[in-house]
Amino acid sequence: MKLQSKLVYSFAISALSLVLANGVHAQQQQDGLVNVGLSDVLNDLAIALDVNVGNIPITVQAPIGVAANVCDVNANVLAEQERDGGAECAAETTSQALNQIVQDQLVEQ
Repeated sequence: MKLQSKLVYSFAISALSLVLANGVHAQQQQDGLVNVGLSDVLNDLAIALDVNVGNIPITVQAPIGVAANVCDVNANVLAEQERDGGAECAAETTSQALNQIVQDQLVEQ
């Protein structure tokens, strides 16, 4: 094999390794989601998003940091629950991050 061919081959293998590693990283980021109940903040969300309350889902999945913030729960507690098979909490307040998650999941009616 010529040196140029070896270099191209090595580069291709390196590039493929990076792509695969990023794919695994993206899958790992899906872990750590918490089921956040929205019942107590439906009206606040409806006002913030300028939508009908009936269009807002009852629960959404949010990253641990967002859930800890809006549920007023320690992130370590939620992380432990998630490791044990699933974490959930009830939102006591809203945030820009939660508003965006809800906006992305609005129910059409």
